[in-house]
Amino acid sequence: MNKVKIHFLGASGTVTGSKFYLETPELNLMVDCGMYQGLKELRKLNWEPLPIDSSKIDVVLLTHGHLDHTGYLPRLVMEGFHGKIIGTPPTLAITQIILLDSAKIHEEEAERANKEGYSKHTPAKPFYTITEAERAISLFSAEEKDKWIKLSENIRFKFRYNGHIIGATFIELEIFGKLFVFSGDVGREHDPLLVPPEHPKWADYLFVESTYGNKLHPEEDVEEILVRLVKETLNQRGNLIIPSFAVERLQSLMYLLWQLFKKNRIPNIPIFIDSPMGNNVLNVFERFPEWHKLSSKEYQAMCTHFNIISSYADTWKTIDDPRPKIVIAGSGMVTGGRVLTYLKQFMGRSTTTILMVGHQAEGTRGKQLLDGAYELKLFGKYYPIKSKIHHLESLSGHADQKELLHWMKDIKNVPEEVFLIHGEPSSLDAFRVKIKDIYNWRVHIPKLNETKEILL
Repeated sequence: MNKVKIHFLGASGTVTGSKFYLETPELNLMVDCGMYQGLKELRKLNWEPLPIDSSKIDVVLLTHGHLDHTGYLPRLVMEGFHGKIIGTPPTLAITQIILLDSAKIHEEEAERANKEGYSKHTPAKPFYTITEAERAISLFSAEEKDKWIKLSENIRFKFRYNGHIIGATFIELEIFGKLFVFSGDVGREHDPLLVPPEHPKWADYLFVESTYGNKLHPEEDVEEILVRLVKETLNQRGNLIIPSFAVERLQSLMYLLWQLFKKNRIPNIPIFIDSPMGNNVLNVFERFPEWHKLSSKEYQAMCTHFNIISSYADTWKTIDDPRPKIVIAGSGMVTGGRVLTYLKQFMGRSTTTILMVGHQAEGTRGKQLLDGAYELKLFGKYYPIKSKIHHLESLSGHADQKELLHWMKDIKNVPEEVFLIHGEPSSLDAFRVKIKDIYNWRVHIPKLNETKEILL
């Protein structure tokens, strides 16, 4: 009898750090290889070697390019991995952008910490360097969606379109005739730029994300909220700062603001896009038009409407610009990136509005802002917050509880087991109860570093 041993090495009991390692009689593989973000005790786990022999992993399959699903790849290579890293073409393009940007930030933060002396470590070291990120990128191997790819005699996989971000998929992994389905991050049914996710039809073992397993996204009129905030910014001659995820959220915001301008619902207020990584992601949209709704003509027209910043010198020119303006800058959870410079300069002003536009993990500055913090620590110092904080939850790229249940509804069989991953404890438990009530499926919430043996 054949056996599969599953190691839950991340996104187990929490949202970030997705890593699932499967030992099989024919090969060893990992699904996703993400970094932890948020709480300090989680971030500290990034520095600990994995409790497995990374040199024995034959292949890594990526559901999509976000940092919490790909950001550990350079460390995995440093630990001895030398196999293939497989994703869809846009996923690998996004992952390359994110890893190089992440490495650059790690190097800069270590350099700044050493220069200003605010790190507890002497010297402060980057989590990985650009050279180490490039080593991981050299192992990339692209495969198209919707076709079975054979990995060994009795193991094959298929990528299926999943919305969420460009290139994102769920993975159908067949091992000795049993189908293991990894949801990755499930997208929305109604997304400005992406078509609805496809649905699995069969799953012997289902691994499903639970980010919003206990919530329904509010029925917000996004356009109306944006119009109101833009008008308030103009009337107060202030600044609307939008910390944004560089992948998808940034492009969705650009599309929404561009549409509002075309409909004459907002005036031609200066809008600055200050996210080098986001600029590179725009190029991915141009390269892979079949993965989103925008035509080439619409894409070009949209991009010309914005002031796209490339240099840090232009960041300071934008800060010094006295006009009322909108600034969209990375990162979405305010964990790093250019947005920190804008917040340092503007969040102490009552005429500033900060608009949060997605999930904010526990322990991030974004979560502190939503929770009503009166000050924020930036670059080792505390700065007061006097600006107004708003949250647009309905712009999230993650399916809510209702959409997750809808995503599962076409599964024809009764799965032998459902594993709930990528969620905070309250979300995981609420979703467990809901699945049990609706489908009466067997549901398990794995703990970090738990292993599960499955006989096939």
